[in-house]
Amino acid sequence: MCGISGLFDTQGQRNFNRALVSHINNMQSHRGPDEDGLHLEPGLALGHRRLSVIDLATGQQPLFNEDDSVGIVFNGEIYNFQELVPELKDMGHCFKTRSDTEVIVHAWEAWGPACVQRLRGMFAFALWDRNQQTLFLARDRMGVKPLHYAWLPDGSFIFGSELKVITAHPGFVRCIDPLAVEEYFSLGYVADPRCIYRQAHKLPPAHTLLLRRGMHSQPAPQPYWDVYFSNDNPVNLADAESELRERVKESVRLRLIADVPLGAFLSGGVDSSAVVATMAGLSSLPVHTCAIGFDDPHYNESAFAQQVADLYRTDHRLEIVKSDDFDLIDTLARLYDEPFADSSAIPTYRVCQMARKHVTVALSGDGGDESLGGYRRYSMHLGEESVRSRVPHGLRSPLFGSLGILYPKADWAPRMFRAKTTFQAMAMDTVQAYHHSMSHLRVDQRQRLFSPEFQRSLGGYSSLDVFRQHAGKAQTEDPLALIQYLDYKTWLVGDINTKVDRASMAHSLEVREPLMDHHLVEWLATLPSSLKIHGGQGKYVFKKAFEPLLPRDVLYRPKMGFSVPLASWLRGPLAVRMCESVLSQRMLDSGYFNVETLRALINQHMNRKYDHSTVLWMLIMFDAFLRYAQTPAQAVPTAVTRAAATPV
Repeated sequence: MCGISGLFDTQGQRNFNRALVSHINNMQSHRGPDEDGLHLEPGLALGHRRLSVIDLATGQQPLFNEDDSVGIVFNGEIYNFQELVPELKDMGHCFKTRSDTEVIVHAWEAWGPACVQRLRGMFAFALWDRNQQTLFLARDRMGVKPLHYAWLPDGSFIFGSELKVITAHPGFVRCIDPLAVEEYFSLGYVADPRCIYRQAHKLPPAHTLLLRRGMHSQPAPQPYWDVYFSNDNPVNLADAESELRERVKESVRLRLIADVPLGAFLSGGVDSSAVVATMAGLSSLPVHTCAIGFDDPHYNESAFAQQVADLYRTDHRLEIVKSDDFDLIDTLARLYDEPFADSSAIPTYRVCQMARKHVTVALSGDGGDESLGGYRRYSMHLGEESVRSRVPHGLRSPLFGSLGILYPKADWAPRMFRAKTTFQAMAMDTVQAYHHSMSHLRVDQRQRLFSPEFQRSLGGYSSLDVFRQHAGKAQTEDPLALIQYLDYKTWLVGDINTKVDRASMAHSLEVREPLMDHHLVEWLATLPSSLKIHGGQGKYVFKKAFEPLLPRDVLYRPKMGFSVPLASWLRGPLAVRMCESVLSQRMLDSGYFNVETLRALINQHMNRKYDHSTVLWMLIMFDAFLRYAQTPAQAVPTAVTRAAATPV
């Protein structure tokens, strides 16, 4: 796992300043504390920070082929690289290292841009071909690894694993994109391919970008893969269970290749427990497992993690985090470079911090909920869809729309009585309704939050447009498949993968996600939705498949999630910080907000009239971002080096 950066002159061959290239590359030294490498030639600069995981002795980057005509900087892992080496050798390619990085170089020589079709793994890379005068960028299919880029005012092109690489360049203009602000206060993150700054972009997952010297326009990213939900696999339940176990086993096996200490996160949930059970079956040695517990029992899953650890006799490490562990606000702002509102970033940061004391690589269970229908919102959406399909829109819209307006907001009530959001969703079409359920702040709430001037600057834009664009490419009419597809393109990339990448790399820890293997994802997309949600039970086939390997308490208990007690924090120890942040001069001067709404949110939350913890946390994190954005770009301190990690 590493960090990459670079500059490219698309029009000429200007010389880039070595000190500047080194500076922007070192902004992400936390991603690779073991080594750094630079390559400069007229019109090109490549930078790399290395976290050594495979081929510790000879895997340095930038890495070039035999005649130095093709070079690469690469972040990630290619899990099938050992299978590609013999094929490439038979084609006449010579290898000088044992690294997966060199496989990409020779794959480019053999297959050109189509090389990405042959790669199985998580990756973001930039490849320079001197003979063709081209720079080729690519990002993995599921968006596990990040890649940001921008066109600078002088016409040069800059890229980096993290946005802080780009903002550190003195030529970059930090002009906030109002459309990104709208997306953030709806979704809790800025959706790909947009960045918080107008000038910057994220390369979307499963896309490439090919730049050629002398080009006269800025090229658009090109897709090379997508998931297609056929839902037509005729397999019966028993055979599906057996094949699913084997496919998970293969995916886990590929991710056990490492020359450094390796372990797994064990939350006590279904997905991480299944990964650990599979690892135990593949290893003759005890699996190293790490878990975080909370001193508040309402948020503590550690007892379930311990059950799995005891069952498989893992070398298990547990650390208890205090329920008032909220001192990471400013740290998170520096890590994420953009406003990011998922409060589970706090425990994710802590579990990565804890794991890095013992291992360099950790397997996780991320991606299972999206592929297997594990979220409660999926079942709720299907219930709404059954009504939408039977009641004409002309009747639904006025009936449920009126109920949505009249029904009171009831955050304090049991979930079954919180019908306002459901009534609102019932008046909408499928995509609008799912966007509504995924929005932290609904459209009416955002309208009250934003100032009239800022709303005019949006020109009618809504984050719903993101969902509609993706839905137009989904190629499915299955209601579950559609929202799974939307989650792949939005939530999984913008929230889950972003959260885990930044939290893990802050501690120089590589996290691998076997449940996001694209071969597994493709196969799961062929299964009927009835095998994913059955009788209201999410992950039906997955839980049935792992019944022989995991306790029923782990498989069938209510989903808890990796959350923190925001509401009580904001009424207690975080109350002062909340007021200082939400009503800071930065926020008031930004012009984005209706000041009276800001004051009302604080007062109503403190008086326990409503639970406004979600929007207040979003505002706190937005203020932290503004503070960070107004200061010179700073590197995240490197937390640990590879030598410091020892096996559990």
